[in-house]
Amino acid sequence: MFGIAPLLPGSTSTSTARIPPQLPCFTLKTEKWSTCRLVDLDNDLVTAINYGHLRKTRISNNSFITRYSSASTMASGLYDQSKRVWIWTKSKQVMTAAVERGWNTFLFSSKNRQLADEWSSMALIEPLFIEEADLLDSEHKRVATILAVSTPQELEKLQPENWMAENVLVDLLDWQIIPAENIVAAFQGSQKTVFAVSERPSEAQIFLEALQHGLGGVVLKVEDMEAVVELKDYFDRRNEESNVMSLAEATVTRIEVARMGDRVCVDLCSLMRPGEGLLVGSFARGLFLVHSECLESNYIASRPFRVNAGPVHTYVAIPGGKTSYLSELRAGKEVIVVDQKGRQRTAIVGRVKIETRSLVLVEAKGNSDDQTVYSIFLQNAETVGLVCPCEENKPQKTAVPVTSLKVGDKVLLRVQGGARHTGIEIQEFIVEN
Repeated sequence: MFGIAPLLPGSTSTSTARIPPQLPCFTLKTEKWSTCRLVDLDNDLVTAINYGHLRKTRISNNSFITRYSSASTMASGLYDQSKRVWIWTKSKQVMTAAVERGWNTFLFSSKNRQLADEWSSMALIEPLFIEEADLLDSEHKRVATILAVSTPQELEKLQPENWMAENVLVDLLDWQIIPAENIVAAFQGSQKTVFAVSERPSEAQIFLEALQHGLGGVVLKVEDMEAVVELKDYFDRRNEESNVMSLAEATVTRIEVARMGDRVCVDLCSLMRPGEGLLVGSFARGLFLVHSECLESNYIASRPFRVNAGPVHTYVAIPGGKTSYLSELRAGKEVIVVDQKGRQRTAIVGRVKIETRSLVLVEAKGNSDDQTVYSIFLQNAETVGLVCPCEENKPQKTAVPVTSLKVGDKVLLRVQGGARHTGIEIQEFIVEN
């Protein structure tokens, strides 16, 4: 799909490699653009949006890119700022969906200047033009370079010192995961940014997470606008992780041993540290921070991947500000792991175990004038505990086992709206007891 650009250190030639029309070469100026979208159109249609405005841009040979800036109407989070997205499509609907989500850089073929002008009349964009192995801006300055990688030898040549451009676009034609990891390792500490072409949001996610740090960006090559929506949802979930969740201090007001119930153990694909757990509760209005089983004991080995989260009816916090019933969790679903200070991250559910066990009811109230009662059922066992607030000038205490819990003890709570429809918070009158 791509021609291979020459890898000659210090070379200034921009035309020694020929790249077929489908794929442009480009380097992205990170100071200027937050994301961009690359599109290939039979009718030479290209669009780009910058800082909330749409602007037409041309490229060579039936290709175009959409460019978005950080000042778009969509609020960008830390993950949006550190990772960039370019869109490659023939679909105007895909372009529109990308623009609406704050991705606003467009790539055009050099033959599509009329199309660039057309889109520029609709919105403010900065056009980029494909010229053989390079992507040029309107002043004919090189912005990026493209390389197709289909062999280990080609991958081995992909080193920061071999490229004059600020950014490199890579099309991984054979293997993807291992080459992406090798690229991340090779370019770590470099000022250059590497983008990879992906045809599915799941593929883009692999590139963005390779070796934890991921590549600097992706080119999403799709014709279905739902792919843009899905990728933006992924960015939103990652942005949530950079936000500190507000947790309230609550006072335990009632502890009562109950009878048997079907409780759920949630086993994650990630290890949890002391102070971390899941937010769960009988009512969505108040979710308790239930500690993981990462603490050592004399009678049973620690299981730092597990949270004994409560009965099947219990709500659990999931990404996107939503809740799910514990009974609905399955392998592959995502939940939010939170620590004592409200720091959060997303984790994948690896397994859910439902077993019949004896339960205990815990009720608590906030420390303000609000007399709302929050409650949770948990398995009555020494390995199940609630996370405590951090106390200054005192030894760090992470959790209190439910078997040692007393009225008056302090625990952490996430207070939020109580009305839910399919896990989504809504505004309506509701009474739950």
